[in-house]
Amino acid sequence: MTEEANALNEVVLSLRDSLQQQLDNTQRELREIDLMLEQSQVEVDKLSQRNATITMHLQQVESQLDSMPQVEIKNAYDAALDAQQRLMVMRGQLEKLQSEKVHLERHFNTMTEVKNGLDNGEGGSMSPGSGGGAYATAEMFIQAPESERQRLSRQMHDGPAQALSNFILQTEIAMRLFDVDQEKARDELSNLKVAASTTFQLVRDFIFDLRPMMLDDLGLAPTIKRYCDAFREKNKIEVIVNVTGSDRRQESYVEVMVFRAMQELLNNAAHHSQATQVKILLDMGAHQIRLDVEDNGKGFDPVALKEDQAGLGIKIIEDRAEMLNGDLVIDSALGQGARFSLTVPAIEPLSAG
Repeated sequence: MTEEANALNEVVLSLRDSLQQQLDNTQRELREIDLMLEQSQVEVDKLSQRNATITMHLQQVESQLDSMPQVEIKNAYDAALDAQQRLMVMRGQLEKLQSEKVHLERHFNTMTEVKNGLDNGEGGSMSPGSGGGAYATAEMFIQAPESERQRLSRQMHDGPAQALSNFILQTEIAMRLFDVDQEKARDELSNLKVAASTTFQLVRDFIFDLRPMMLDDLGLAPTIKRYCDAFREKNKIEVIVNVTGSDRRQESYVEVMVFRAMQELLNNAAHHSQATQVKILLDMGAHQIRLDVEDNGKGFDPVALKEDQAGLGIKIIEDRAEMLNGDLVIDSALGQGARFSLTVPAIEPLSAG
């Protein structure tokens, strides 16, 4: 018993150290984001002012089209377009940073609660590999957000970050061509506009993944429909959505939990199960919310899934459902697709009554 107790204490100490390191890293990232937010806001303010000045100049140009040289008219319109694109990109970046800050703060608060529980002796019954104890829960809270942040970081690096680097190169090319070959310079600016629009949409997609504002403004059903429409277009997979019951608002944490579950299960179906069709049913019942996600993918062994890292997201859904006195039922077998049925109590906001 003494050896087991010593081993357990070592695990608890190791987990505390890991949590503290994560907390320190997250605090550092929050400070860095605060600095970037401040710098981005200053840049947005400058670009807004520049855009307003250029717009006023453009209005003056438009009032003198008959008498003003063609070159000056072109320069005025090009400057206005450039100012609008720069402002649009920077505003998108600012929104992304604000969403990332909210995400990091929630992650930090969750880890703080887990660490406080360990410091107060609530982790005494932990045992690694128990599958459902405090150790597994703490590990889940640490690893899941980190995995998601790594995924988004890779996507940002490979997508918008790389595109923004190309913008700088394209701008330099256009500037050098302007005095030599205005037609080629015009083509470069046109290509730059298309690239900026595409990158802006990518940034908007990342923001939606981090925290869809529709969820706060319109509620669960419209957000799920909107997300599935975008997912269908992006991944070229058939997604059928059906909403039944009374479409009404729920407490924010209930809506977030159900939406994140749908998001995780839909991504699993497309990227892990290799499904070509996913059927989603959202039933807004009088006393409970039910989410069914069924796919025609390759299926899996539910028992083996618990031992697989890919099953971490499903484990999180199960634990969150239990926290809300809900349940997640999994029905799958190799070669037979999969069906997930999530049920949680319906909890309407107090203000709704």
